[in-house]
Amino acid sequence: MQNSNSNAVRLEWIVDHRISVSVLYLLTLLIALLVFSSDASARFETHEFPSEQAEKDYAVLVQELRCLVCQNQNLADSNAELAQDMRLRVFKMLVEGKSKDEIVEFMVTRYGDFVMYRPPVKSTTYLLWYGPLVFFFLAGIVVVAFMRRQKVDTQTGIDEEQQKKAHSLLDDEE
Repeated sequence: MQNSNSNAVRLEWIVDHRISVSVLYLLTLLIALLVFSSDASARFETHEFPSEQAEKDYAVLVQELRCLVCQNQNLADSNAELAQDMRLRVFKMLVEGKSKDEIVEFMVTRYGDFVMYRPPVKSTTYLLWYGPLVFFFLAGIVVVAFMRRQKVDTQTGIDEEQQKKAHSLLDDEE
């Protein structure tokens, strides 16, 4: 009888051990897939820049220019086809000898101020720059007005007649 119990315990241990080994293999596979999938999706751009300054300008420009079809990504971070075309255009303009300002001006002329992560402060972008400040200022006014109204509502006192009536009711109970 004891032999069958020990076999059952041994069988349970083997089943538990195999399950934990299977889970370990699955976790290892999942981690490997995550690690290698990010490398597989990485984009490699091999451009030969005419100078070290052009390479630095390229790096700055692709960080400062926005991908127009992506949500909150710059050209450097985006894999979208339009972003690839825009990066290539930036590279070609740098090879042609254009300055950073000329490239930014070209992109803004072609795509509008939205292409820049930090658009200039001008009449068409006032709402973008000052809108949040106006919103917080108005929200502060609303909060202060609400707090004052609450304070006035809680300070509603009772007149002498109501106070005498309350005292008389309390005295009657005693």
